[in-house]
Amino acid sequence: MIAYYDLLRGFHILAVIALMSGLLYLPRLYVYHTRVESGSQSDEMLKTMEVKLLRIIINPALFLVLLFGGLLIWVDLTRLGHGFLLRPWMLTKIAGILFLFGWYGFLARSRRAFAEGRNPYSERFWRMTNELPFLAAIAIVLSATTKFGG
Repeated sequence: MIAYYDLLRGFHILAVIALMSGLLYLPRLYVYHTRVESGSQSDEMLKTMEVKLLRIIINPALFLVLLFGGLLIWVDLTRLGHGFLLRPWMLTKIAGILFLFGWYGFLARSRRAFAEGRNPYSERFWRMTNELPFLAAIAIVLSATTKFGG
């Protein structure tokens, strides 16, 4: 399995790129969705775009991120032992990942609210929170590449 580590890492990175693209684009669709009248043609088009983005891009990408990320952790556990999971850089990475999973869940619930004709959040809210996944990605990537704190 160690011989395939770089291949696993490459697939993991590609899945992360797809996931991040979706997590960054979906709130942008919500910005536009807050501007349209419920039941209008634009409303229906945005509902379709949102559900397809989740089902065709985000959900499969999330599954692949978990699959390849889990395999990478398994390989690292066999090579390095459990200690690396408690390193400051890894704990930071895990915190960022947990945030992204929570954000994913929030976005999915929000999509259902839009589908039901409810939108409890303003256009300003969606604009202000749109970049949160990218901020988490900065923390995750820099922690993994610098391995600060040993």
